[in-house]
Amino acid sequence: MSATQAIVRVRDLNKSFGDLHVLKDVSLDVELSKTMVVIGPSGSGKSTLLRCLNLLEAIDSGSIEFDGQDITRLGRLAFKARRDIGMVFQNFELFAHLTALENIVLAPVQVKRVAKAEAVATARALLEKVRIPEKADSYPDELSGGQQQRVAIARALAMNPKMMLYDEPTSALDPEMIKEVLDVIQDLSRDGMTSVVVTHEMAFARRVADRVVFMESGRVIDDAPTSEFFRGTSSERAKRFLNQILHD
Repeated sequence: MSATQAIVRVRDLNKSFGDLHVLKDVSLDVELSKTMVVIGPSGSGKSTLLRCLNLLEAIDSGSIEFDGQDITRLGRLAFKARRDIGMVFQNFELFAHLTALENIVLAPVQVKRVAKAEAVATARALLEKVRIPEKADSYPDELSGGQQQRVAIARALAMNPKMMLYDEPTSALDPEMIKEVLDVIQDLSRDGMTSVVVTHEMAFARRVADRVVFMESGRVIDDAPTSEFFRGTSSERAKRFLNQILHD
């Protein structure tokens, strides 16, 4: 992959929590306007990788280059890079005392100093994009889990990020709500949003991902185009994982 195609280049990334070595010499590229799905067993380092990409965790060694800049060396200026990287967590993280619209408007107004009227107009357009325009004035406890997660996606998009990170965005949802969230992520991917998605939803990975990364024990075991990965050219360990997860 050429450097001009990659918006993210991770090289020899290591991260430990005390004696626990969570990420071990991880290297990968994320292509601009493409969707990468990261899979693997629990404890393989997938979520930690996302948190490092978004600078929520400091790395121990290695480098993360985002949009041509090594963001691990920015220090106090790291917050500027983080504005360009949206992140959606497992548990929505919405402010309970704010409506859906207010949750989306808050960061653009407070952080980017966007005019309130402009931020509201953008928020309404984003609620339309995530298919719940009628929920603008609803509070989180009045929304289903799938609706809350779609508000969380809209909130991240309101900062106009260059890349979106999704950390198991459907893991806290009831089965009937999973599709509505994955459909929104698929729409965004088709519109050209650069995305990295940690998920156990293999049908979604097959349908949406341009590339699949399989991790285990803190290492990248496989990194391949989706068609190749699911065609059986992946490692024996990845094949065993797929066989187990697809037949559970």
